[in-house]
Amino acid sequence: MASPRLETFCCPNRDAATDFIVNFQPVFFGAICIGSASVSLLFSVLQILPKRRGYRRLGQYPLPKPASSSRILFIISICDILGCVGIIVRSSVWLGLPSLVGGISTANSSEVWPEVFCVGSAMWIQLFFSASFWWMFCYAVDVFLVVKRSAGISTIVLYHMITWGLAVLLCVEGVAMLYYPSISSCENGLQHAIPHYVTTYAPLLLVLLVNPILFTRTVSAVTSLLKGRQGIYTENERRLGTEIKIRFFKILLVFFICWLPNLINESLLFYLEMQTDIKASELKNIRNVALITWFIMGILNPMQAFLNTLAFHGWTGLDVDLSLQPRRELAWDSASTSLVTAGGYNTMVASTLLYQSHVQEGKKLTGNGHHQPSDAVSVLSEGSESSTIEIHISSELRDCEEVDAEEESLEDSARR
Repeated sequence: MASPRLETFCCPNRDAATDFIVNFQPVFFGAICIGSASVSLLFSVLQILPKRRGYRRLGQYPLPKPASSSRILFIISICDILGCVGIIVRSSVWLGLPSLVGGISTANSSEVWPEVFCVGSAMWIQLFFSASFWWMFCYAVDVFLVVKRSAGISTIVLYHMITWGLAVLLCVEGVAMLYYPSISSCENGLQHAIPHYVTTYAPLLLVLLVNPILFTRTVSAVTSLLKGRQGIYTENERRLGTEIKIRFFKILLVFFICWLPNLINESLLFYLEMQTDIKASELKNIRNVALITWFIMGILNPMQAFLNTLAFHGWTGLDVDLSLQPRRELAWDSASTSLVTAGGYNTMVASTLLYQSHVQEGKKLTGNGHHQPSDAVSVLSEGSESSTIEIHISSELRDCEEVDAEEESLEDSARR
């Protein structure tokens, strides 16, 4: 699980609330964390591995290469997986080497390795889950900018600088403030720990508060684009807009389910810290709720890795392809802006926004071999399980088709 209490536990003179929550049934809690993280790690890796059942592209014209959003989704999954690895290693050592954990609680101990492992494993977990939060925020920004035709493949470099820079900076700053002047003699009191908790929960709160707004505005912008295709809003456009809403809803639902218990638990523990005696009888219900949410965190925090892959891609199946042959990547989740010049045609500016869903609408494009007048909406099917809805906005495609039609007309006239 990912909680700032793990770093606070590394201080021998930790506060009473942290000592109470971490030392309650540590063996059972460690086993829960290992089980949840292992299941999530296994199925997450299985989800992102290439499958033998490839994607089939429908449509006549080549489309731009996959851009930032698809890479962001993949990086989020990698960050979640690495976070699960840290949870498994930390919990396994705590269960297998209880003497190491005992050395952490000994003040002025000459043993360095218990504290090094405690701090190192806690920072590993916090770093990668914090990076996952920042990447989730960048994903919401990216899909919004794509709809506004303001993002491209080059923005992924900026996202890397923002996410990893902020994740490392906040993690190091929070830990430095927490362990001042040293790990073996941390300052007492709640004030010195507040910066650490702020740096931990700032990206989480950012996603919880800002991502719903960005997703809502993205859906509104997509709806406007769909209405602008022919000036009407048919059942097909309505169904497409609904699929986009469902996908964003699933992403937010997973995030809220996995991390809302952390906020509840932390609020309760802060309240307990402000009491003179946390073991008072009138605080029994608060202690029980704090313990319940603590164990829920041990289950749901690691499960974000697997649940995110389900929200992003749906269930991709068990037909894993481990061959080393290069594969053509045809299923895209993202958007790009590119300039293509072909055989005398004018420069084509195409912006694509793709969303994973469970829809089979390929006949809309292949019927009679014609595209929509103002854009091309193609469905890249993956068997019968899932597909990728692509909104290909390009007025130049219609121009290309008109040129083709004119050439065919001239050829027919020449034959006559």
